[in-house]
Amino acid sequence: MAKTTMRAARFDRASRQLSVQDVPVPEPGPGEVLIRVEAAGICASDLHMIDGILPDFPLDHVIPGHEGAGTIARVGAAVPLWQVGQRVVLLAGRNCGVCRHCVGGSTKACLKPLVMGQNYNGSWAEHVVVPFSVLVALPENIPFEQAALIPDAVATPYTGMVHRGRLGLGEAVGLWGIGGLGVHAVQTARLAGAALIIAIDPIDAACQRALELGADHALNPRTMDVHTEVMRLTNGEGLDLAVDLAGVNAALDQAVSCLGRYGRAVIIGMCLEPVHLTEPSVMLGYMNHEVLGHDGYEQRDITGLVRLVASGKLDLSRSVSHVVPLEEVARGVDRLRTKEGNPVRIVVKP
Repeated sequence: MAKTTMRAARFDRASRQLSVQDVPVPEPGPGEVLIRVEAAGICASDLHMIDGILPDFPLDHVIPGHEGAGTIARVGAAVPLWQVGQRVVLLAGRNCGVCRHCVGGSTKACLKPLVMGQNYNGSWAEHVVVPFSVLVALPENIPFEQAALIPDAVATPYTGMVHRGRLGLGEAVGLWGIGGLGVHAVQTARLAGAALIIAIDPIDAACQRALELGADHALNPRTMDVHTEVMRLTNGEGLDLAVDLAGVNAALDQAVSCLGRYGRAVIIGMCLEPVHLTEPSVMLGYMNHEVLGHDGYEQRDITGLVRLVASGKLDLSRSVSHVVPLEEVARGVDRLRTKEGNPVRIVVKP
């Protein structure tokens, strides 16, 4: 007889409390599938939601988690092709289905995308229900713990740099913040053909990690003048692409200051600080600088990244710092908050 209840981490928005409880196993409706969650990542944006840094979302209670991988446990009506037992990666969100782009047949992206674990129940549970449209097949040679990171920790810096930042072959790239996003940004820059990769982080261990993953140089802003060193390393030309992965205004300001002519700065790290740049607008215009925000990706990006991992061209074996059981998810959140052990990604195993 199938279980009717499951263990899940529930977040109460009023009290800001996260607790693991018994809840009903959700039923997949038409066009939906029930996923047995095998692994789920803990992301900084989960932490921001729990700490109240992000704006409130409509649900009073929600199961967090927008990074996940697992196996199909049940298939709802009108679901083509997918079958029970298949291994899958879950996209971190879905289209709203009601905006003018969704209902009008537009090829443009949804105007109000819904985030799993924020706008609807997520992956910090034994099971989760999702539309079949958010599934990507997962090959047998990719561990679930690594696969769970692809839909955000890997895909967000990849799309931010390659699509939004238009990273080109032979360009000079600066990466501010070598944590859960930054380690994958280093690998993306190498895969995309950057000629010079400069990593910037105030933690020496993170700098060393960047070098091991393929960065050409790693700079600690606590011990050196980053702008001066970047200009020296680029022969005075500055960076083609600078990426703020830390979500810190000081990092963004420094990144913009290191841009060369026609350089682009992409904001990927998340925070509520007002953007403040010391570079005057006349120089932004004269140097043709761009400052771009980024979030999200398309399904084809996840498909491509899964192929890269399966082929061995993208190595995520060092990306999982800790694995915690579902019952200890709050402990995992605290580890990320305090940066205990300098984590890349902490993974929950329901």
